[in-house]
Amino acid sequence: MSMPTQQRILKTALPGPRSIELQANRNDALANGLGQTLPIFVEEAGGSIIVDVDGNHIIDMASGIAVTSVGASNPRVVARIAAQAEKFTHTCFLVTQYDVFTEVAQALNRITPGDHAKKTALFSTGAEAVENAIKIARVATGRPAVVVLSHAYHGRSLLTMSMTAKNLPYKEGFGPFAPEVYRAPSPYPYRWAGGAEVSAEEALAALREIIVTQIGATNVAAIVMEPIQGEGGFIVPPPGYLAAVQELATEHGIVFVADEIQTGLARTGDMFACDHEGVVPDLITTAKALAGGMPLAAVTGRAEIMDAVPAGGLGGTYAGNPVACAAALGAIEAIEEDGLVQKARDIEALARPRLEALAGDGSVVGEVRGRGAMLAMEFVRPGTTEPAPEIAKAVAAHCHAEGVLVLVCGTFGNVIRLLPPLVIEPALLDEALTVIEQAVEAQR
Repeated sequence: MSMPTQQRILKTALPGPRSIELQANRNDALANGLGQTLPIFVEEAGGSIIVDVDGNHIIDMASGIAVTSVGASNPRVVARIAAQAEKFTHTCFLVTQYDVFTEVAQALNRITPGDHAKKTALFSTGAEAVENAIKIARVATGRPAVVVLSHAYHGRSLLTMSMTAKNLPYKEGFGPFAPEVYRAPSPYPYRWAGGAEVSAEEALAALREIIVTQIGATNVAAIVMEPIQGEGGFIVPPPGYLAAVQELATEHGIVFVADEIQTGLARTGDMFACDHEGVVPDLITTAKALAGGMPLAAVTGRAEIMDAVPAGGLGGTYAGNPVACAAALGAIEAIEEDGLVQKARDIEALARPRLEALAGDGSVVGEVRGRGAMLAMEFVRPGTTEPAPEIAKAVAAHCHAEGVLVLVCGTFGNVIRLLPPLVIEPALLDEALTVIEQAVEAQR
């Protein structure tokens, strides 16, 4: 299949007539609990363009929620998938082994932060990776408690849903939740009196009190953090906070887990977001961009911690599927060989000034934040910090109608996040930003 023309083309209104027809089938066949952002149906996708069944070419500023970071249908990924699928598609690695699984583990052991001895276990989804990181930490420490932050998102399984902060739509009606999950305040400089420095000091003091006084440090197995909070609103912690949390964990023999499922693999302008401040977590979880669109996840960490679980305690029928592993090797090759870490920085250099020009006194844009190709705008009622989810929704709807796919997120539902493929062409990014600027101006 040839790469779609890397150009925005609108042949119909969105959604078009064929997508509307298929939507009726979806409504009849699928459970209501499956949400949707833009009700189109995709015919093909390549690079930074999604082509729907009505022939519309849509600029992708979402990357399947940071999954197709190397671009949709990346040739390196597609070639490896095809070659592996011709050999075999499944055996279950726990039954009969294959080297491509080991090769992915070796690559992750090499590229994740730190030069200590590491080992990796592969899974299928981000939630599985986080949940298995907790299992490993509990066995390694002999402790039960897990500490997470406000505004956190870690998944939809029972344990990871319990770790996630936001109630609607992730938790409402799904309780009771998993025990021994404790929540500490997250430094949110935009919404914390005194700004970044005060938020870091006060949040760290609160974290220490919760661990030492309320739970008891000897009961805490793991502290789990996103280096930049994703679903919570692309909240960037103040400088030094991440390192201070790592030091606190080390002081008390607690496993520090960096959830890099959304931030990892070049997205933030470093191979991993922890690299920005030289933080080396004990365990790190990856998924999303790991396999260029195929379902694959991993836990990588200190060898002595990873080896604490006895044989048979980790795994799954589909964990480390050979086709997904082949895709991962292609994705990692693309990131390294095609300079995608630098391209994430180039995206920020182009996009951030234009987004920041939309903020200021009296603007509906309260703050622009993020790092690399993980950028966001928080929408507020002008002259206040009061969340304005209706404005974020209207801006997203404007963009969608004009053929630019963006995502809404945030604890208050008032943040638009931008996650373009790292291979997006500057002209295409420029065009998408123009549409976003027009959408914001329409709300002033």
